[in-house]
Amino acid sequence: MISKLTPVSFLERSAAAFPDRVGVIDGERRLTWGELREHTRRLAVGLQAEGFERGDRVAFLAPNVPELLEAHFGVPRAGCVLVAVNTRLLADEVDYILRHSGSRLVVVDPSLAHLVPAGLRTLVIGESYEEFLAAAPDGEPEERLEDEEDTISINYTSGTTGRPKGVMYTHRGAYLNALSEALHAKLDSRSVYLWTLPMFHCNGWCFTWAVTAVGATHVCLPKVDPPEVWRLLEAEGVTHLNGAPTVLVMLASDPEARILERPVQVTTAGAPPPPAVIERTEALGFRINHVYGLTETYGPITICEWNSAWDELDAEERSRLKARQGLNMATADPVRVVDGEMRDVPDDGETMGEVVMRGNNVMKGYFAGEAATAEAFRGGWFHSGDLAVMHPSGYIEIRDRAKDIIISGGENISTVEVEKVLVSHPDVLEAAVVAMPDEKWGERPMAFVCLRAGAVLDAAELISFARRSLPGFKAPSAVEFGELPKTSTGKVKKFELRERARSAAARS
Repeated sequence: MISKLTPVSFLERSAAAFPDRVGVIDGERRLTWGELREHTRRLAVGLQAEGFERGDRVAFLAPNVPELLEAHFGVPRAGCVLVAVNTRLLADEVDYILRHSGSRLVVVDPSLAHLVPAGLRTLVIGESYEEFLAAAPDGEPEERLEDEEDTISINYTSGTTGRPKGVMYTHRGAYLNALSEALHAKLDSRSVYLWTLPMFHCNGWCFTWAVTAVGATHVCLPKVDPPEVWRLLEAEGVTHLNGAPTVLVMLASDPEARILERPVQVTTAGAPPPPAVIERTEALGFRINHVYGLTETYGPITICEWNSAWDELDAEERSRLKARQGLNMATADPVRVVDGEMRDVPDDGETMGEVVMRGNNVMKGYFAGEAATAEAFRGGWFHSGDLAVMHPSGYIEIRDRAKDIIISGGENISTVEVEKVLVSHPDVLEAAVVAMPDEKWGERPMAFVCLRAGAVLDAAELISFARRSLPGFKAPSAVEFGELPKTSTGKVKKFELRERARSAAARS
């Protein structure tokens, strides 16, 4: 009988190959692969012994700690479904997710216990959770995986335009996406992966399973603290890390930033990285993999696959090419860019359309959301809501979210295009552009800009700088300086900026 594809098998293999080698580092704490495997066995057996059935949901609310990594194997090994909850949500949002998912159990870090609503069974990490594991019977858990398409996890979207939706991943999809991540990130058993990306976010872009698949070392990090990241890069011999472009900005601008003694592979996604950010980060010795995806695609689904013919280009041109979102990853189906009639747009690098995708690395659907699932998959393809162009090379390049495009005087303005120009200014650390209501033109671009420490720049100077590279109608008509509001995964909260832009327009 052919085995079913499941990422749970990755831990079994690594524990067999490297039972006594350290697989997880958490400060001074060290876990071997054999110990990690034993913890997950106890979790799985304990759940089954307490009557948890196939398909029951088990929630974890914790930062990047070993227990959350264990959950990615122990919960599905019991036949249950993992719900890894965003640790930066408010109590009301956590309550909604736990109740919507129907989670029978919540395992929570002590620092987050106040977010768990009363009435739900709760185990606290470092306390009752350890007692639960210690009481688990001997022996292996009963095999309950009946189909590769069984749900392995439910990941909730950010919910910026309404209540979050529960995205269902399958064992097969998680297995295949994890292999793609390992392949494209060039992970192997000597790699050391630093958890700068939240494990709760798309199951850590499936790196919870990918790092384990090759027997690399996990280095846990509860939150992104740039000085601590720079310390760990050297102290633990880190070779890989992941994060949104804002993480790259934080690392490159930190006082501890320095040229690395050895290269570190970085996989970045979450927002189109401006070429200037790529150039600055790679100058420090980071090697960047630019990928693209959504919660609904298990995290990354495309990669800007590097062409060796580009090696001889200057740094600016290389960064411009690397800022493209590229083409499908090794285990994913090709993505398309289509018009409103589902026709492929010309591959001219100019005509915009919506990015659509389907295949093994696209979600099973939204949990308890049949209508939303049907709408998302209209025409048989998942609709991303992202607007892109298709280049002659077959590489896509994201130009905007459909909801973020600015229409000024009948002309479309890509906020990403304007942001790239603004960030190329040497005094600009980050920039976000949104539509500001305008009586004459309908909408005009407004920029929100975070400057580098100690920089002095006024709005008129920056607008003049933008006009050197952009047509006048695309340049910002207003600029506000300050920190940018971010989501828990480092994305800019543009819905907040749009409200601020509307208020600014009302005052003018």
